[in-house]
Amino acid sequence: MGNESNDCQLPTYSTEIGVLLMKIVDLTAKQIINMIGTGRLSSVEVVQAFLARIEQLDSKFEAWVLVDPERVLADAKETDKRRAQGGPPRELEGLPVGFKDIFFTKGIPTTACSKVYKDLVPEYDAKSVQLVKEAGGIMLGKTVTTQFAWTDPSPTKNPWNPNHTPGGSSSGSAVAVATKMCPVALGSQTVGSVLRPAAYCGVVGFKPTYQRVSRYGLIPFSPSSDTVGWMSRSVEDISLLWDVLCESKTKDREAVNIGINDDSINLGSVLPIRIGWMSEFFLDESDSETQDHFHRTLQELVAGGAILEKVELPTSFRNLARDQKIITEVEGARFHREMFERDPSLYSPLLAATIESGLKTGESDYCDSLERQIEFKDDMEKLATTVDILLTPSTPSPAPSDLSTTGNGMFQGPWSASGLPTITLPTGLSSMSLPLGVQLIGQAFGDRGLLERARWCETLLGIDFSPSA
Repeated sequence: MGNESNDCQLPTYSTEIGVLLMKIVDLTAKQIINMIGTGRLSSVEVVQAFLARIEQLDSKFEAWVLVDPERVLADAKETDKRRAQGGPPRELEGLPVGFKDIFFTKGIPTTACSKVYKDLVPEYDAKSVQLVKEAGGIMLGKTVTTQFAWTDPSPTKNPWNPNHTPGGSSSGSAVAVATKMCPVALGSQTVGSVLRPAAYCGVVGFKPTYQRVSRYGLIPFSPSSDTVGWMSRSVEDISLLWDVLCESKTKDREAVNIGINDDSINLGSVLPIRIGWMSEFFLDESDSETQDHFHRTLQELVAGGAILEKVELPTSFRNLARDQKIITEVEGARFHREMFERDPSLYSPLLAATIESGLKTGESDYCDSLERQIEFKDDMEKLATTVDILLTPSTPSPAPSDLSTTGNGMFQGPWSASGLPTITLPTGLSSMSLPLGVQLIGQAFGDRGLLERARWCETLLGIDFSPSA
């Protein structure tokens, strides 16, 4: 991954359209944009390829809630018309993008995969949807989420093994990218809903610094940690979306009032990268295969020029799991209370139990948890400044063979609660041919530096695999 040339030459195609379409879906987002910009591909050709791929595969994997080919083709034709008339190139010109079904989309249903919102058709786009469209991106469709982006499993299948969970809650976005039904897809993370499914499905997943990307028009669950994130097959493609969605464009009031030092770095001037790793918790809670794979990955990074520094978790870490549970349950219950009390039968079992628990939690317990989480956040921000990046396994194990769960989000929870930017990279396959990965964690508001260092790691490790969809 990350080794393809941006100016890649398409191979000589068979005259059969099926072969042409297959080759287009193999391209990265960056390559698609470049080839549309130079006239070697049209936007219509690109969306036709991905629509054909969806038609071919989605009945097997169930990654999409809604795809409207007629609308998608109309948008692509409008893009090609604009280009033909000499319109200036845009950052995402003609790129098909998937959106998790909790992003408001004007005139298009946004259901959160729930009967509660089955008739909801927003009158406006979420801010992130608006920015993607303004940058020339084309909304390919809405991807499956677990109900209201919580823990009850969705019907989406893991493309590496359908008997193993694809993760959640952004399961559809992860599977759509992994199976090349979409080059990039947006999701959201409250605890582990972007990074975990990305890791289980073997793609790159990114959660930016908390509130660095606007959440306007995103169906909430726990506002103190809800974060827009996205997935692709390369760090370069993740960076494309960052340039479009980052807070410097949306002018978020809180981000503007914070001194943000996020200039792009020149890796040649900062090597060797100092990597902080922890055996406590992240390795202690991993299975033996994940531990061994993580240590081998560390050795590869050291061989490439990185410097390892063992770091210790702060004492405030011990309260994280309890406090995060209380905060998410109470905030989720606040949002859903009225709808839940009207008809609890419309809610899936784990979500209903979460809401019921949140409704029973006292205000003092919630406030105490928030206070402790402030201390935890401060401690973790300080820890992140002691090195260039922190590194952990992405998950305690490969995707579990248990379809009643979306997997364990314990390795994502700390970064959602602290708000630190985090990216997961696929780094290999387990003995059962399931993806394994590592998480890279950057400094608060150091998203650009994290992405640059992640690209260095990606290039060094040279991982390039896809499920045999």
